[in-house]
Amino acid sequence: MATVFGGAGFIGRYVVQRLAAQGYVVRVATRDPAGTRFLTTQGRVGQIVPLQVAVTDHAALARAVQGADVVINLVGILHERRPGDFARVQGEAPGLIAQAATAAGVRRMVHVSAIGADAASDSLYARSKAQGEAGVRAAFPTATILRPSVVFGPEDQFFNRFAGMAQLLPFMPVVSGASRFQPVFVGDVADAVMAALEQEAALGTTYELGGPRVMTMREVLRFILETIRRRRRMVEMPMGFMRFQAGLLEKLPNPALTRDQLLLLGRDNVAAAGVPGLSALGITPKTVEAVVPAYLRRYRVGGGRRDLATA
Repeated sequence: MATVFGGAGFIGRYVVQRLAAQGYVVRVATRDPAGTRFLTTQGRVGQIVPLQVAVTDHAALARAVQGADVVINLVGILHERRPGDFARVQGEAPGLIAQAATAAGVRRMVHVSAIGADAASDSLYARSKAQGEAGVRAAFPTATILRPSVVFGPEDQFFNRFAGMAQLLPFMPVVSGASRFQPVFVGDVADAVMAALEQEAALGTTYELGGPRVMTMREVLRFILETIRRRRRMVEMPMGFMRFQAGLLEKLPNPALTRDQLLLLGRDNVAAAGVPGLSALGITPKTVEAVVPAYLRRYRVGGGRRDLATA
């Protein structure tokens, strides 16, 4: 039995699929059980069970993990809908989940955080990630913590977002073009979760997950433009102007950019030297070049249909 918090999210759907393939009965703990229906086809009838759970509800957490062998927390948000959401969802909730897992006698726990988690950061996102890790460590010392860099895959909000911008804008805005990223494939992150559930060396260990290539933001944008075959002049954007724009955008229900995200974009997001990563879990990471072009094809002129017709 596995309980997965955030199982309907970007990484979660890949983790649930792998758990089901390994024979687990999977409880998907979520605020919106109806939104998990697409996951039920990943297993046998009744193998994947949605549960309505608020991650700050102690009684609901206890019910969700009762009888589970493993617990995986994938809950994360990119922006706050209400002030304090980062603290509640990413800061406090992981510790509460870990406490419930310990009380229920859960065998293994994996918590997915992020590279850049830092209690001293100016970013609310990064501080809340660090708080969440500390809460997990305090309540479930043998938990495995995974810190991925930017995660890419068909449903990502990184390569897809910038490719969509290139479709709409006559130029490509560049923000913090020298910042470095180490994009990691979502399937490799899901494989890392599965490996962490089985390997004894993973008990109590923190891993930083990055792909085989470190790219600056400018290199990321250039790769996207080349992949979708669109000519766009790359324009460096003044940070003061971007802060003003982000301040306006973050008032929207689903903002394209927030001031907190600008802080994150201004910092490198690469695996630290000396910290175990994918190789320590026995995983050979896939490259951006091997995966991304297939799902960015739709951003080409004609939606990529011309390429398929001549293939």
